[in-house]
Formats: sequence, C-alpha cells, structure tokens
Amino acid sequence: MAEGWCVWVTGLPGSGKSVVAETLIKFLLQKGIRAQLLSSDALRRVLTPKPTYSLEERDVVYATLVYIAKLLTQNCVNVVIDATGNLRRYRENARNQIQKFMEAYLECPLEVCIERESKRTETRQAPKQIYKKALKGEAPTVPGVGQPYEPPTNPEITINTAQCTPEQAAQKILEAILAKWYAYT
Repeated sequence: MAEGWCVWVTGLPGSGKSVVAETLIKFLLQKGIRAQLLSSDALRRVLTPKPTYSLEERDVVYATLVYIAKLLTQNCVNVVIDATGNLRRYRENARNQIQKFMEAYLECPLEVCIERESKRTETRQAPKQIYKKALKGEAPTVPGVGQPYEPPTNPEITINTAQCTPEQAAQKILEAILAKWYAYT
C-alpha cells in the first residue's frame, strides 16, 4: 500500500501560510490529487479552547498535529500542514516520522508580516491582531517578536511571499510536489 505525502507550509504569522495552503489544496484538486488540510489554529481550538501559547502547550499541539499527519499519510491520505511550527524541532519531528515529507518555507520579512496581519479581516481561525498585542507587550509568545521563529535549515522549497502572490507561491509548491512524488511538472 502506497503512503500519502505531507507538505508542511511554515513561516512567520502573516507570511501567507493559510492562504497559500488553501490555494495549494485547490490546485492539487485541479490535478486530480486529493489532500487533507491540517491547520494548527483549527486543531488548537479543539485541543486548547483557551490557548496560552506556552512552550508546553505548543509541544502538545505540534506533537498532535504530527501524529495526525502521520496516521493520515500511513492510510494513503496526502496532507498539507498549515502551521508556523516556530521551533525547528517541531518540523524535524514530522520529517522523522513521516516517510514522504516536504517542508515549504514561506520566507517573508517581519515588517511585511506585521503590516499584512494588521490589515487582514479574515484570520482563518488564527488570533486577531497578534503583532499589535505583541508589540504592546500584551502577547509575549508571538513568534518573531516575543518567541523565536527558527527558519528551516534545509527546506525542500523556499518562497519569498513578499515578492509573489499566494497563487504564485502555491503553484511553486505544487510544482515541487509533482516533481518529487509524481515524476512530472
């Protein structure tokens, strides 16, 4: 039985992860490839309805996210993870547990992420105005401000989302998926 694959779309809050991941799912469907979107923000609403974003809580959320992705891929379900995963070890855990794994890093300057996040009306289950609260000292656990964001050391694909549209970013990830697991682009 062939296993499914997993792509973790990572980057700072506001880098475009959710929009790119959702667009990627649409592009995959257009190619006849089904994939399940796993959002850390959606999972967090179930696991921790009143999130604190503490290190311990993040450890649980990301371990659960990886466990679900692993089970799905073992059952021939392709997975797209939409999650900051601010510490490298969260994403490395997925790489170590999931046979067919790809990391897609959405590189975006913090200033651009802050600007985008301040203007967005649709947060896709993410908390609102996180950078504004972080810069005021009201949210000390925001990656990139109060907590570190550790960029991937060797992602399969890096896309600067300050220089392209979400559709262009999703297309680049789609091409990487097709080249890696479907032997065509």
